[in-house]
Amino acid sequence: MPLSRKDFFKGLAVGTIAAPVAIRGLMGETRAQSDQEGPAIHNGKRYEWKMVTTWPPNFPILGEGCLKLAEMIRVMSGGRIDITVYGGGELVPALEAFDAVRSGAAQMGSGAGYYWAGKAPAAQFFASYPYGFNAQQLNSWLLAGGGMALWEELYAGLGLVPFIGGNTGVQMGGWFNRSIDSVADFQGLKMRIPGLAGSVLERLGGSPVLLAGGEIYTGLERGIIDASEWVGPYHDYLMGFHEIAKYYYYPGWHEWGTAFEFFVNKEAYDALPQDLRAIVRYATDHINAWTLASFETQNAIHLEKIRAMDTVTIRPFPTEVLERVRRESEAVVEEFAASDPFARRVYDSILDYRRKADVWAGLTEAVYYANTNRVG
Repeated sequence: MPLSRKDFFKGLAVGTIAAPVAIRGLMGETRAQSDQEGPAIHNGKRYEWKMVTTWPPNFPILGEGCLKLAEMIRVMSGGRIDITVYGGGELVPALEAFDAVRSGAAQMGSGAGYYWAGKAPAAQFFASYPYGFNAQQLNSWLLAGGGMALWEELYAGLGLVPFIGGNTGVQMGGWFNRSIDSVADFQGLKMRIPGLAGSVLERLGGSPVLLAGGEIYTGLERGIIDASEWVGPYHDYLMGFHEIAKYYYYPGWHEWGTAFEFFVNKEAYDALPQDLRAIVRYATDHINAWTLASFETQNAIHLEKIRAMDTVTIRPFPTEVLERVRRESEAVVEEFAASDPFARRVYDSILDYRRKADVWAGLTEAVYYANTNRVG
């Protein structure tokens, strides 16, 4: 018989129900729990894994997180899983990491879902899309709102198991060599901006340009592009964009909270004993939290550095621009969802979650920021 909420709390209060038993009865089974069913059997077997990433070797936060994950798993498993991490280009080209793990050439990878839009269009929703989730809502939808089940279903068809790998938080809107005072200023603007956000820019009259990260500085310097988004103050500062672009705009409407991912070859994951599967899962959960905390901390530190520069003007996009961008974003994303059956399912789940979560956030998060503004 299912455990009622009344019996749950009463049982906990008098000590007749152990907390783990009660929680399982109230909340039901999860994949994380099923990974731990039954006694752990240590057969002494060791697993040598390769992790291929889309990040340059030792890339700040993201590459560092991959190394931290490998070390955590090694320590927690007592050396039974040993993961060697390869930055983009060290073992396979960065954007071939997904296929390398699918094929079994590597057991694990790190990247972002929107990199694989050509292979699994709906994967973009598990990373970011224009006017999408912020970090808090994306994590909540994935971990407690049904999003993870959809992500697992999508990747299972590709021979992979997905794990959340961190979040940037709200990004900046980008670096511009000219002022944006109205929607008209996007006319003819050449901007480095990928994916669905590029389609939104086109609707505003601009031209999206695809440039690799290492080409952005030169593109801005030589006038190949007029503007570029990247991430936020920390990584933007390290890239030196403040040396060649005058205007730094916010907010990053195109990426309100971009999630990263670890993906594991399904055969390799299923071959692990249950205790090692649980270690992989909980280690990635830790890196998910550490990554967002690191972005928040470093962005705050480096924003102060940029604000102190006389050569850079930090500006919000005009309200007129954000209102138009939101309308165009909703149209672009709706058209995209209609083009792919699985993307439609994922987007419907997102819309249903946001309909309820936004009301709650309006009574809490929005009021918090409106009443505790400490920015000077």
